[in-house]
Amino acid sequence: MKIEDKRVLITGGSSGIGLALAHALLSRGAKVAVTGRRPDALAHALRALQQTAPSVSSIAADLATPDGRAATIEQAVAALGGLDILVNNAGGVRAGRLETIPEAELQAMIDVNLVAPILLTQAALPALRASGDATIVNIASGIALIGAPFYATYAATKAGLGRFGEALRRELKGEGIHVLTAFPGGTDTPMMKSNRAGPDLGFAREPASAVADAIVEGIKTDAFEVIRGGEARARMIALNRDDPAAVDERFLGLKPALEEAVKDHSAL
Repeated sequence: MKIEDKRVLITGGSSGIGLALAHALLSRGAKVAVTGRRPDALAHALRALQQTAPSVSSIAADLATPDGRAATIEQAVAALGGLDILVNNAGGVRAGRLETIPEAELQAMIDVNLVAPILLTQAALPALRASGDATIVNIASGIALIGAPFYATYAATKAGLGRFGEALRRELKGEGIHVLTAFPGGTDTPMMKSNRAGPDLGFAREPASAVADAIVEGIKTDAFEVIRGGEARARMIALNRDDPAAVDERFLGLKPALEEAVKDHSAL
């Protein structure tokens, strides 16, 4: 896909990967609208983005609600004059032992990470079909590929988003809409501030700009997936497929330190 002049809606665009992706796409000539739940953070992001493209627009909305999703699509299409690329990036995390996490926080992860992208995509499909050359980008997580202890529900939502994208890609094949799924590893974003795990526990971090550049390249080349983490991640994925018990043993040795490091990891 050619990026220049494409009309792009990015959810969760006020910080992290979403904001970096907005910068990357604007610098390549795309027209962008970003969404966020927090008006102050969204206004700050908009000011930064307008230094690259004064015409960029923002939409304050809660995508976990029907009204928020409807307003997002309506305002984005009006501001952009149509829609060519939908980026489902908004998400939340709450780590810890399953039995200690309040039900409301588990439900919040399910709603924002899985239900909202599915329903927003459904609402966006008429505008994407009208484009004739459209792409849906779903931002999942490396934890969707290798389940990590203390992230059971987060892993479930992101793995669900990954399979949703794969099935939808096949459903839409030949109809002018492509679907790309990104699986970032640890990324230096506000979402990770309360996570104290480092590379020794499997949480090496890269800049959000590097993830964004890889996703843009994936959009340009009509890639099916963008998986971050390099050869180390590829080896772990292969081991998890071929000898999952070995991965179980590796995590067993890390569990005490990992639980302590992520017990306060929360961004909902």
